[in-house]
Amino acid sequence: MRNIQESKLTSARSGAELLIDCLLAEQVDTIFGYPGGAVIPIYDALYDCREIRHILTRHEQAAVHAADGYARVTGKAGVALVTSGPDATNAVTGIANAYMDSVPMVVLTGQVSTDLIGRDSFQEVNIFGMTMDVTKHNYSVMDIRELPRIIKEAFHLAVTGRPGPVLIDLPKNIMTAQTNLSPAAEIHIRGYVPSTQIDEEAVRLIASKIESSERPVLVVGGGAVASGAAEPLFQLVETAQIPVATTLMGIGAFPARHPLYLGMLGMHGTYAANRAVHHADLLICLGTRLNDRLSGKAKSFAPHAWKIHVDIDDAELDKNILVDLGLCGDIGDLLRKLNACAIPPKSTRWAEETAGWQRKVPHYNESVAPGSLNPQEVIRLIDKHTQGHAVVATDVGQHQIWTAHHYQFSRPRSFLTSGGLGTMGFGFPAAIGAAIALEGPSAPPIVCITGDGSFQMNLQEMMTAVDYGLPIKIAILNNGYLGMVRQWQQLFYERRYSSVHLTSPDFVAFAGAYGVPGLRAQTPEEADAVIRQALTHPGPVLMEFNVREEQNVYPMVPPGASNDQMLTGEDEK
Repeated sequence: MRNIQESKLTSARSGAELLIDCLLAEQVDTIFGYPGGAVIPIYDALYDCREIRHILTRHEQAAVHAADGYARVTGKAGVALVTSGPDATNAVTGIANAYMDSVPMVVLTGQVSTDLIGRDSFQEVNIFGMTMDVTKHNYSVMDIRELPRIIKEAFHLAVTGRPGPVLIDLPKNIMTAQTNLSPAAEIHIRGYVPSTQIDEEAVRLIASKIESSERPVLVVGGGAVASGAAEPLFQLVETAQIPVATTLMGIGAFPARHPLYLGMLGMHGTYAANRAVHHADLLICLGTRLNDRLSGKAKSFAPHAWKIHVDIDDAELDKNILVDLGLCGDIGDLLRKLNACAIPPKSTRWAEETAGWQRKVPHYNESVAPGSLNPQEVIRLIDKHTQGHAVVATDVGQHQIWTAHHYQFSRPRSFLTSGGLGTMGFGFPAAIGAAIALEGPSAPPIVCITGDGSFQMNLQEMMTAVDYGLPIKIAILNNGYLGMVRQWQQLFYERRYSSVHLTSPDFVAFAGAYGVPGLRAQTPEEADAVIRQALTHPGPVLMEFNVREEQNVYPMVPPGASNDQMLTGEDEK
């Protein structure tokens, strides 16, 4: 009740109008959503609001994924608005996706009037209870006097500490009620004081460990991106000459073309990254959960290393991997303090050795037959024509890992992918959110790299891209399979291909039905021409690349194996 008294009184208006004022006070400029009965009062208030742009998607899941993409490229909280019942449940996957990847977001859900809650009313679900496990926090507004405080708290929670989604459930009668309150000016959340500062003694210990180590490796996760730590990270690496491996979520935090970059670590990590971590004597892990896809067999993860783990969320320390030093705090703060220690550069011997491993893999067979096109070649061509400066969104599967390996990301917040939840259907709406956030004459190219299976999960959003004239270039790697599942069935289930062969529409004709140019390629030469043509077109373009059906993702760490026991593809037969 604290902020009820702090909210300035003004002329009477509806709860929905107060909600819009509260959103404006949080500098919200974009909402992704889909209207319905319980949120009609909110949409009516939006009708008169010129400061907030509403983006109408074609599905509620896509609205939340688009808000997710907006948040990833800007660092601001993305905002989604959906109505009650099935619309709210459709949003749950997007909320869970943001929760797993620590993406700041505020999701507004409509709800039946307070007097109808709990009566199995039309389009009523307990979305508050349903999302408790996949939100950083959630609210149900049962008193209009609580609304200003709740909105203020929700945005603060979403972007501070470990970012994440916050849900606010808004009963219809609260939105139609009359009030003279205004947005809250101050905030105080009892017990919520995110830790950010790293102790100076711990900084000195880390600096001394770096100086005394012979084989140090930095493992950089999504937390480094979220904390805006790319510049101090680059400075430390350049000064101390420490090789860098990233997690899937950490890609872009360090430029991929830098000679000290080893690539991605983990189940589908590069040979150089996995081997370097396995042989390291000092491992500094920054903003990563060290989950099962990263560490493989936990007992054999970096067995010779003195391990340091720094994360903004102390719940992640010693959760998956036991470490020698666990620190809760901001990655950027730590790196700036380490840089102030003026750590002398390491011998170049270790860096040169790890760089030599880098050239061996990721492995793939070059096209040998006429009309043959490798998916990796497509991604390398996209990289070539965008010079690593595009914002690239992917779905989940083989194309996701090929993109992580073969697109040379040059800056943070440019790789949008579903890491923790592994959500097929994420890529295209996330690209829409990014395109909305970054649109303008200086915007980078926006590319969605997807598979024939993933694209069919949210392909209805083509109309959203057309309606708003978004310059998204869609690259579908069509291999006729659910490729990652097929790969597992090939390698571990004796090629018993169960329910993985996938049929698709004529994607070029599909694009044409929306008035979008559709282009197709099945050779490297055609792919090169198609990509060049697509990038010069001002609006959305769909590119279909018919690629080899049984091309696999390598390296790959088999289930139950340690990261140094990689399959490279050379022993595939």
